[in-house]
Amino acid sequence: MNLSPSWDLQVDPSVYKVLKKLPRQDAEAILQVIKLLPVNPYFGDIQKMRGEEDTWRRRVGSYRIFYKMKVSEKVVLVFRTERRSSKTY
Repeated sequence: MNLSPSWDLQVDPSVYKVLKKLPRQDAEAILQVIKLLPVNPYFGDIQKMRGEEDTWRRRVGSYRIFYKMKVSEKVVLVFRTERRSSKTY
């Protein structure tokens, strides 16, 4: 399997602020998934967000990673991560 990134990755600084507040084990799991997004952003437990263009969410345990894909530029932009609740979507 080819693990070289084919997409560029951009992470909003607010995502790192949220990760610092999470339990270390959860933050590391989320960071691992974020690092794998440039390899294949369509892999894993993902779902396209309704009413949004090129916006997806990826599930990591009880947390969600929200990201946009700029297909023409081959860029994955992670803009939010949060714990799943009834108000997450």
